[in-house]
Amino acid sequence: MMERHLDAGRTVATLSQDQPMPDKAPLVPQSTTAADSHLRREIAALLVQTLNLDIAPQDIDPEAPLYGEGLGLDSIDILEVALIVSKQYGVQLRADSQENQQIFRSLRHLAEYIAVQRTK
Repeated sequence: MMERHLDAGRTVATLSQDQPMPDKAPLVPQSTTAADSHLRREIAALLVQTLNLDIAPQDIDPEAPLYGEGLGLDSIDILEVALIVSKQYGVQLRADSQENQQIFRSLRHLAEYIAVQRTK
């Protein structure tokens, strides 16, 4: 495994081509910038509003699972989230994508994916 340093001082681990991809590898590099935190709060508020959740956006644990245990979303909720994410951020989430389990793993993972893929 090699490490690559980015301009902002963050280090991103990269795999050489002959190494298998870890099962729980993040879709995008982890970061804790103010913009990332703002996007997580924005998405949490969007989830609460769209799904009429009985929780305050700031009370959503960014590491808790969105589906099933954790926030308790079901497949219909995930479809609604995919629609609103598409409208709000221009990110197309496909029902047959193999990345969905990773994308919807938590609020943090969803926000990281949106940050990289957004067109709006």
